[in-house]
Amino acid sequence: MKRLHIAPVQGHTDAAWRHFHHEVYGGELRYFTPFMRAEHGEMRKQDLRDYTSELNTGIILEPQVIFRDMEELNVLLAGLRDAGAKEVNLNMGCPFPLQTGKGRGAGFLRNEKEISLLEETLAKYPELSYSVKMRLGFENPEEWRNVMPVLNRLELRHVDVHPRVAKQQYGGELHHDMFEAILCESKNPVIYNGELRTPADLKEIENRYPGIAGMMTARGVLGRPSLLAEYESGREWSSEERLDKMLQFHRLLLDHYTSTLCGDSQVISKIKPFWEYAEEEIGRKAWKAIKKAGNIAKYHSAVAMILNR
Repeated sequence: MKRLHIAPVQGHTDAAWRHFHHEVYGGELRYFTPFMRAEHGEMRKQDLRDYTSELNTGIILEPQVIFRDMEELNVLLAGLRDAGAKEVNLNMGCPFPLQTGKGRGAGFLRNEKEISLLEETLAKYPELSYSVKMRLGFENPEEWRNVMPVLNRLELRHVDVHPRVAKQQYGGELHHDMFEAILCESKNPVIYNGELRTPADLKEIENRYPGIAGMMTARGVLGRPSLLAEYESGREWSSEERLDKMLQFHRLLLDHYTSTLCGDSQVISKIKPFWEYAEEEIGRKAWKAIKKAGNIAKYHSAVAMILNR
């Protein structure tokens, strides 16, 4: 059985989501915080609150940082060290223009000068161990070659690779030839990440790349929260089983937000993203009704449609 990682998604996989996902589905899963970043020379306080939340108790959680240069990375690593972190994931894979346009995420792969300083910077924090989440590049699927010599000089716990470039976002061809090249050239364990939506997808990648250390999913588990539990159990669950667990997960999360947020509008805005990737799982009619719900009564009515699809 390969190691299983749940990639972070901003606005979705916060501490509450992680906590109740683990409570409902269990498993030997590694969760990651949505990327933490520096702002005005210090780590954003809301990012640190999510990482230090008591809701993270009992789960395997790795903080992820995004940075454009060593100045920002130093701020983040020092902050996490002081917060008691032992592991850090370096984000070189975010494809969103708001970040890549500033040289962060996959945009960092083009910055050969800053890449050359990475080894020296990480060595300043011997208390921390590192992993990397990356894409093949910003617009050229060969850009990973800029960073691989540096990564190979580091003792990383794993390198999570999504075989697309940032310009593709989440569509278009998966460059499996480049993933195979990374698998051959990396001296560190490699995790496959990309288009894993069903237990069959996970099994296919496991069989295609027996040399990988594990698999990572984000949108797949948001749309089908039982995905990794199904893989670990060795069988695909029925639609009824999946929906029963998904609604249980939703109820716990909704109750939490209801008890901690102020007013129905805040609760609705926080809980609606739970269904964003679940159209195929819950049916288009219920999915559209949830999306349109403007108050809590209509929201509950829309969710009730899931069992009547």
